[in-house]
Amino acid sequence: EGMSLAEFLYPALQAYDFLHLHRRHGCRVQLGGADQMGNIMSGYELVTRMTGTDVFGITVPLITSTTGDKLGKTAGNAVWLNRDKTSPFELYQFFVRQQDNIVEKYLKLFTFLPLEEIDHIMEMHAKEPEKWGPQKRLAAEVTKLVHGREGLESAKRCTKALYHSSVEALEAMSDQELQELFRQAPSAELMLEPGMNILDLCRKANAIPDGSSGYQKITDGGVSVNGIRVTNPETVLILGQHILKNGVSLLRIGKKNYYIIKWLQL
Repeated sequence: EGMSLAEFLYPALQAYDFLHLHRRHGCRVQLGGADQMGNIMSGYELVTRMTGTDVFGITVPLITSTTGDKLGKTAGNAVWLNRDKTSPFELYQFFVRQQDNIVEKYLKLFTFLPLEEIDHIMEMHAKEPEKWGPQKRLAAEVTKLVHGREGLESAKRCTKALYHSSVEALEAMSDQELQELFRQAPSAELMLEPGMNILDLCRKANAIPDGSSGYQKITDGGVSVNGIRVTNPETVLILGQHILKNGVSLLRIGKKNYYIIKWLQL
């Protein structure tokens, strides 16, 4: 496929970048992954020859997945510290899903837990692997470090709402948390009308097709409201059950299609 000019000149471009930062901002240290050793060395040589100043390069081991693939922006699987890119819930879930063969390494890399405590956590895990103790502790420590205690509580609320169908967690969630948890979910603002039922809700939210197929979708058990399956399309909406105290309903069609309903003037 050949090599682009930018790729061919990358060491020179990064070296000049180091020189520019040194001249403009007094930068004397460049930090990068172990795969950046050559580029950092190019910058070191350029800056020392052009200015005579001692500068330094620091490399750190690359973080890889269980398959050995690099984790990062270039690989398309980056985990961001910015909440707008990776929410506290997503960050928590990324670490809680880590495999046993890498979780101990991540505990040592990403937390400030004493090594003795990590050893104890892994010993307990060997006795009760079904509890996923190291993964949960890793996820909690990293999320708290990045987003603070409130970010960790937010991640736990979202986890309970999504995976444990907790009505209490749904009621406690803010609009921001709902948007973060269901990034791709359509949302609708509706007025509650007297006698409004499940079928009306689904149709007004454009969640099911018109006609008999949409009706059958409900009777077949394919519709849930706030984690509770509803099989009678004529079921009238009830405040506190189908409509939560925070004025929200979470409608699920099938296994993965979510709709956020915000009720006006309750």
